[in-house]
Amino acid sequence: MNILEVKNLTKDFDGFMAVKGVDFSVKRGEVFGFLGPNGAGKTTTINMLTGLARPTSGTINLAGEDGVKNVKKLQQIMGIVPDESNLYDDLSGFDNLTFCASLYGMEKTRREKRAQELLAQFRLADTGKRPFKAYSKGMKRKLTIAAGIIHDPQILFLDEPTTGIDVESARQIRKLIQNLNKKGTTIFLTTHYIEEAERLCSRVGFIVSGKIVRLGTVNELMQEAQNEHTVQFSLAGGLLNVKEALRSRFIDYTVSIDGDTTVKIQSPSPINLIPFIKFFEDHNLMVYEAKIIRPSLEEVFVKVTGIELKNMKQEKEGGRRRKKQ
Repeated sequence: MNILEVKNLTKDFDGFMAVKGVDFSVKRGEVFGFLGPNGAGKTTTINMLTGLARPTSGTINLAGEDGVKNVKKLQQIMGIVPDESNLYDDLSGFDNLTFCASLYGMEKTRREKRAQELLAQFRLADTGKRPFKAYSKGMKRKLTIAAGIIHDPQILFLDEPTTGIDVESARQIRKLIQNLNKKGTTIFLTTHYIEEAERLCSRVGFIVSGKIVRLGTVNELMQEAQNEHTVQFSLAGGLLNVKEALRSRFIDYTVSIDGDTTVKIQSPSPINLIPFIKFFEDHNLMVYEAKIIRPSLEEVFVKVTGIELKNMKQEKEGGRRRKKQ
């Protein structure tokens, strides 16, 4: 059963089409990943879904209600965590949470109890009385997520939840997302970390230049990449000496050499390892390991969009630096 259905959703900013007629649905209780480069339309889409921007055209159905006409009512069942914190620097962690709870009409006793529960759950109980501006980046991110779920929303919109924070905090946030989902919360997640989406999401959509270019379960999308077979050999050394001979011998394969010790063989057909091992033996090269490389969601993304992940991360980091300037 779908909690969210979007049809022909469009956003026109004075002639610039930021979102171009997208269609997708989100199942109740799933983690749905929305992936794309900086400027692809991810945040604009979230803003329309959460009532922060009005669609130029198209429909949004959230929990059986018109998500455009009844967005104020629907904000009671949604949690929103923007990519930049919207909490108050001078308020303590506890006061930020209780203030957010008051916006949802929670009475004082309940909101204070809920705030204490979340501070404990997010490992922030010892810092609950400190001002928000004294928190680390990871702590700020966790408190911002806590504020987004203070009212137990049915669906949580997370925009780039782990960007710009330390590895341990990112790990904790991913665990929190998994725990929230296990308890029944539907998660709509945007991220440019493809490995994060692969780990957390059941389904994903790739958006590029305002259009969804691919949509499906993680397994379905990765299955598409199975059409290309990859084997990686690790050797003691000496690859550079036989590089040209290796490529000349196996002209029907794509041969990629990394340094002097690693070679990756790719082919649309299953790869027979024996001829390669014999080649290495004939050239007195010792093979330490030969392993089949399974496709990743990152490879699917690059193949579908033509966008390298390192470029997408650089764009995102550059955008954040420009915001601060």
